[in-house]
Amino acid sequence: MFSVIYTFKVKKGKDQDFLDGWTGLTKLIYKHEGSLGSKVHKDKNDDYVAYAQWPSRKVWENAGKNLPKEEAERFRAQMKNSCYAMETLFELDLMVDLTEGDVFAK
Repeated sequence: MFSVIYTFKVKKGKDQDFLDGWTGLTKLIYKHEGSLGSKVHKDKNDDYVAYAQWPSRKVWENAGKNLPKEEAERFRAQMKNSCYAMETLFELDLMVDLTEGDVFAK
């Protein structure tokens, strides 16, 4: 598994626009590009931190070609217009996963 962590500084009053854009784009990417979905968190400074999961780095690197272009661009513009800063913080290859199911029950 491969994960990418992003941070977003959202303009005041644009939180829902950002979240709607992220959600719409993630749904398209999940449906058309094979992602495993994403989660968005808000930190104590009111910045957003999100991570997207992928089956592999290769799937992530090749993503984008199968999206419905007009709809994807609309969601990207919605996100971009709601933020004054967007950054990819980390590109991470999974080494150990201790979060699933009954991993500690054994």
